[in-house]
Amino acid sequence: MIEEPYRWVEAVANRREYIEAQLAGGSPIAAVGYREGILFLTLGRTRQKLFEIYDRVAMGAIGHPGDIERLRMAAIELASTEGFTRSAADVSLRRLAYYSLSPVLKAAFEQIYGAPYLARMLFAEIGERPEDDLFLRVDYDGAIATNGATFSETQQDFGVLSGTRVSTELMESYLKQEHKSGATLQEALDVTLNAWIVGHMALGEDGARELPGNEAIAAERKNQLTTIGVEATILERNATVAIRYRPLTEEEIRPLN
Repeated sequence: MIEEPYRWVEAVANRREYIEAQLAGGSPIAAVGYREGILFLTLGRTRQKLFEIYDRVAMGAIGHPGDIERLRMAAIELASTEGFTRSAADVSLRRLAYYSLSPVLKAAFEQIYGAPYLARMLFAEIGERPEDDLFLRVDYDGAIATNGATFSETQQDFGVLSGTRVSTELMESYLKQEHKSGATLQEALDVTLNAWIVGHMALGEDGARELPGNEAIAAERKNQLTTIGVEATILERNATVAIRYRPLTEEEIRPLN
């Protein structure tokens, strides 16, 4: 009996190591606030990674397609139920993450006799003003990271998601330096694509461990855009439109090439 707690801790550690290895190659996702809304961007060949959840909420995810779909549908159902029983204005990303998704992920991760979720998710909720925008990352173990201000850091107007800690941190460092909240859509597309490139270059055992220079980013960007496509969506701040979520058209994305 004395060994049981140790075995559980060891099993959880092994499970974490396994999941991290499975997610390590996931294509990064970046979301930034700009003058007229929030932009999500990633690159990929086939599978969709960006989704609408509710009126003001969008999601990007990496991991197993089946687990992502289960979590996406759960988030949509929870948000829709909240909106129906109360009102659309009462649907809150914080409530959705903290009181619904996070407990489910935590329970699945710690129940060592069941299968965990192989997924990492990035959510954004658009507010009436840029300072009201919320970016929130939910991990496979239920851990949550937000862009909220603390005593040591100011609130950031972006969120990122990647398969490794180093890749995530480098993307955040790049956006802290280069992103401006008052950017136009094209400026936001440009800096977000570069952030993706930074994150991608940090993946793998031989990946970058510090921010690459502008020339290296430009060269890698040109190389990637010849082989894989850009997936980008926006949440529009314009309160007069019923649907805030919109995938960008090819014409809007084409200037990136």
